[in-house]
Amino acid sequence: MTQRQANPDFAVLLEKLREELRLLPDKPDETPETTLACLWALAAGYPLAVSQVSDFVPPVLDVSARTCLQGLIEERLSGVPLAHLTGRQDFMGRVLLASPAALVPRRETEQLGFTAVRHLGTLAEERPLVVDVCTGAGNVALGIAVHVPQARVHGADISEDAVALARSNARFLDREDVQFRCGDLFAPFAEPLFQKAVDLISCNPPYISSSRVEGMPQEISFHEPKLAFDGGPFGVGVIRRMVNEAPTLLKPCGWLLLEVGAGQGAGLARSLGADKRYDIVNTHEDAGGEIRVIAARLAPND
Repeated sequence: MTQRQANPDFAVLLEKLREELRLLPDKPDETPETTLACLWALAAGYPLAVSQVSDFVPPVLDVSARTCLQGLIEERLSGVPLAHLTGRQDFMGRVLLASPAALVPRRETEQLGFTAVRHLGTLAEERPLVVDVCTGAGNVALGIAVHVPQARVHGADISEDAVALARSNARFLDREDVQFRCGDLFAPFAEPLFQKAVDLISCNPPYISSSRVEGMPQEISFHEPKLAFDGGPFGVGVIRRMVNEAPTLLKPCGWLLLEVGAGQGAGLARSLGADKRYDIVNTHEDAGGEIRVIAARLAPND
């Protein structure tokens, strides 16, 4: 028996969560126990991410804090994302701020971030220039910056609220050198500094087809910004724009990295393979064998 379970109040509430909490597969680190530990810590006055509660021992709560905890549990059971309650989310080994302003960073998107890190590690450029669009909370941009500290990283999002959150995360991680701009895809990077000069573009675009949005779990469709996951009638509208517009920024042999939805990868990879502007197209699968990241290299003579 753990110290948590030895606490009678913790044990009772944990059983309630085990019976009533509906967890989503895209947040595998969340369990009834980590959820309760995060909410207990929050009620006690200190917000923690899931990664920070492995050794958490629940302190004694006063009456006010117990009332707060009960309210937090009811909010979570109603479908409010844990990250929205705690204001914290793990990504690429760092704790970030989270809010309804942007999509909650997912573990699956770490594949995009770490693929970008590996690509940057193969470049001869000492200070590679990186652009991350549809940046949301800034998680991919900041993840790249943390793991490749010499990179010059810029992010952009069409949502002003998301950009504000990304800038808060840059301050939170003490990486205010990572700059975030507001605008549609590459529009914020129209200045000469970026034209044919970017070593790597990363993007986790909206890729859910509009017809599927209403059928998504309420934890997503009711609480996260629709703009961040609605990819239009077929789910690939933004992705196709990225493929078409990226060559204006990429230098020859620069890389475009895209996260794609389950079932989209093979078709999109074929389309990219037929696009003469790109000479190399690599696909990266998740643990279940689904293509989730596509990396395309701009041809050296484009």
